[in-house]
Amino acid sequence: MAALEALAGQRILILDGAMGTQIQALGLEEKDYRGRQFADWPKSLKGNNDLLSLTRPDDIKTIHQRYIKAGADLIETNSFNATSIAMADYAMEAEAPDIAKAAARIAREAADEMEQSLKRPIGVLGAIGPTNKTLSLSPKVEDPGFREVSFDDVYGAYREQAQAMAEHVDFFLIETIFDTLNAKAAIKALLDLKQETGEDIPVILSGTITDASGRTLSGQTAEAFYISVRHAKPWAIGLNCALGADLLRQYVAALSRIVDTRLIAYPNAGLPNEFGDYEETPEETAAHLGNWGQDGLVNILGGCCGTTPAHIQKIAEAVKPLPPRPIASGSTAMELSGLEPFSRAS
Repeated sequence: MAALEALAGQRILILDGAMGTQIQALGLEEKDYRGRQFADWPKSLKGNNDLLSLTRPDDIKTIHQRYIKAGADLIETNSFNATSIAMADYAMEAEAPDIAKAAARIAREAADEMEQSLKRPIGVLGAIGPTNKTLSLSPKVEDPGFREVSFDDVYGAYREQAQAMAEHVDFFLIETIFDTLNAKAAIKALLDLKQETGEDIPVILSGTITDASGRTLSGQTAEAFYISVRHAKPWAIGLNCALGADLLRQYVAALSRIVDTRLIAYPNAGLPNEFGDYEETPEETAAHLGNWGQDGLVNILGGCCGTTPAHIQKIAEAVKPLPPRPIASGSTAMELSGLEPFSRAS
């Protein structure tokens, strides 16, 4: 951690790119997802990418290694959906902790091995996705008060996932946040785990702006999202997914004016075409993010859906000579933005 802290003060850190995009490129079939362990599983498992940490660990490790070779300083575990709530789609609730633990162990092994050969620090981020349920919105139009899960359900799922990964990660990354209440359940789970174990694993938060409205699915602007989770004192906070770099820039810029910690951003490779494919080239993505770096907007850059090791390599090259965004104190950042600093007395 000390080496990463020092590096973050010298230059823009590079996060890896999409795990799912790389898995899709493998062309795996149902039998590949099942492996020997789950050959007789009663439900289809194809598409359960997190499960591959158990059934195809070498493939997952290779993907991590490719991103590190491309220039990533930080890699995410293959655990985006490794919660009992998300795994219920495959009747694999009970397997979720083992999947999360395996994902973290594989990423740690890849990071440690590459760290030795490349002679530079590599951080592992325990990826915690939003789950496929929402606490703020009802899935039933006719019953606005209905919820499929409770806060305690979501909290418990996150607590279990985090506990499974804690041994092997340098950070927890609560990402693709579309519902801030879900994120708060994750934050509480991490804070409670820290209090119980005494182990202080830094937290990174990344929200997602769902469309041109400039808001999360639960209705917050980027600035409101930050203010509502600022109490967690994240090591970094920012935005990922949903939009390409051209559309995401204005929201990253808005956060850059008020955030009193490091700013992370990892957009998609543009918007998907009618077939769901991402066509933005590594050069195009890197040109956008290079401009973000030149304008002093960010501290950490990477890629989300559709990005590849080639994208990460070009991004790393584009920002290599650039310093990180200066971090102002909380009150200074608020004053510069024109917002009123908030206090406990207000």
